[in-house]
Amino acid sequence: MNPVAFNLFGIDVRWYGITMALGMLLGGFLLIHQAKKKNINVDTIYDLLLVVIPSAVVGARLYYVVFNWQYYQGDILKIINTRQGGMAIHGGIIFGVLAGFIFCKIKKLNFWDILDMGALGLILGQAIGRWGNFINQEAHGGPTSLPWGIMVNGIKVHPTFLYESLWDLLVLFVLWKYKGKKKFNGEVFMLYMILYSVGRFLIEGLRTDSLMMGNFRTAQVISALFIVIGLLGIFIFRKYKINKVEEKL
Repeated sequence: MNPVAFNLFGIDVRWYGITMALGMLLGGFLLIHQAKKKNINVDTIYDLLLVVIPSAVVGARLYYVVFNWQYYQGDILKIINTRQGGMAIHGGIIFGVLAGFIFCKIKKLNFWDILDMGALGLILGQAIGRWGNFINQEAHGGPTSLPWGIMVNGIKVHPTFLYESLWDLLVLFVLWKYKGKKKFNGEVFMLYMILYSVGRFLIEGLRTDSLMMGNFRTAQVISALFIVIGLLGIFIFRKYKINKVEEKL
């Protein structure tokens, strides 16, 4: 498939960027939908998205460049050129959460509740954005004889982008079902960290283009860390009744 969707005023608009933008857009709409249900000012959520999304994009690129520095070192044009791919969701999550935390502190919003709502939009955006990897013929696995393998450079390989996209949709379903049963604000996001990271850890082991941290795959190290943080967070918040949600009568 041609990675270029169309040409606009002499500039190639690539499917990678379109899928990323679509994922952010629909994820944002899902956050807004939930905010309306809770009577949160929608204009405030728009402002939040205008802060969080650019921060996440910068974080996703910065993370990828840092862990692939040997390739990007000394070439600023390569660093800022995202049109060929090169975004890491873990960097986007970290920077996006930090930006959201600062915004919520300034606006005096319940950060943990916003984080729970954002988790659903985030995982939806990830499920959609992964298809940009398919179009770019990247983030795939090694050779396979399985019937659902895809052809890349004449070799049938694991469609790891598809595995992760389907896993993300499953996580979205679980989070959506659980959000009304949460015991404390922040629990849905912690559950997202655990569930997404379990899938990412397993799927990452199939990929052939992983960023490395010494002898370890960076995404697997960060995923394992996310799982531990999520589990500890749920244990501590429940034990000490932090941000407890009042039960409905």
